Amino acid sequence: MLFRQLEYFVALARERHFARAANACYVSQPALSEAIRKLEHELKVPLVRRGRTFEGLTPEGERLVLWARRILADRDALEQEVAALQTGLTGDLRLGVVPAASTTIALLTDPFCAEHPLVRVQLETSLRSSTIIDRIRRFELDAGVIYLDGQDTSDLQVTPLYDERHVVIASNDLLTGYTDSISWSDALELPMCLLNNGMRGRQLIDDALAVHGLAASPQIETDSIVALLAHVGTGRWASIVPQTWIATLPAPTGARVLRLADPTVTARIALVTSSSEPGSVLTRALVHTARSAGIGIALDGDPAASGA
Repeated sequence: MLFRQLEYFVALARERHFARAANACYVSQPALSEAIRKLEHELKVPLVRRGRTFEGLTPEGERLVLWARRILADRDALEQEVAALQTGLTGDLRLGVVPAASTTIALLTDPFCAEHPLVRVQLETSLRSSTIIDRIRRFELDAGVIYLDGQDTSDLQVTPLYDERHVVIASNDLLTGYTDSISWSDALELPMCLLNNGMRGRQLIDDALAVHGLAASPQIETDSIVALLAHVGTGRWASIVPQTWIATLPAPTGARVLRLADPTVTARIALVTSSSEPGSVLTRALVHTARSAGIGIALDGDPAASGA
């Protein structure tokens, strides 16, 4: 059994198509198909259901691809460990991030890269928490930054980063008469733009409104943080956003930020990694950076929010 055969098998399971898997592995389709046939012969079980096209993995293939991913992840971790002993940390760190943390992730990756300049970080910033967790378990991501609440992290290492608190942001003209806070009902009277339904940040808002028997009906909905702030910047729109966005992105000119009156909407943002031992030297280094960076303190001055 060769690592190359396992790499082709994992690529086919991911791409669900022989030609795309071959392209991803930079080999011809016949070479990939033959390598997988040899792997089936060595293991003495069929791995792939074949017809005129790829028809999926066999039940045996679905089970064994998990082992293939684990073996390749352990190989990569071994190579990283050896390289770290020789020249310091090197390699690629694959990090998945929920959209709400895309504005704060630099508070983690910047000190990490400063400490380990030979490591390359690959960021994906449009993933759901559940997707990130699933891809870590499949060894497709090394680590993730997620909304912690409501997620099954029993087999993962969890490092809290900070607590997200929602605020109202709008122009001075829209917030005339308010000082430092606004009620939920008054906030809904403003011309509102919000995140799309289904996004975790929007669910937090809808849940808080439901406590008061209220519901949001924004005229503009988007999946983009930048688009929300751009609309606020016109002076004609208000939005409800995490205060961390304002701490890491410049607020639109002329905009003010108000606290939302009771209830305060909070959500824990955390770093998650595999808890398997010994694990990747890169993820161990990332966890060390997360624990020492004081991200919660940097965002709102709350020592408890740093997870230390």
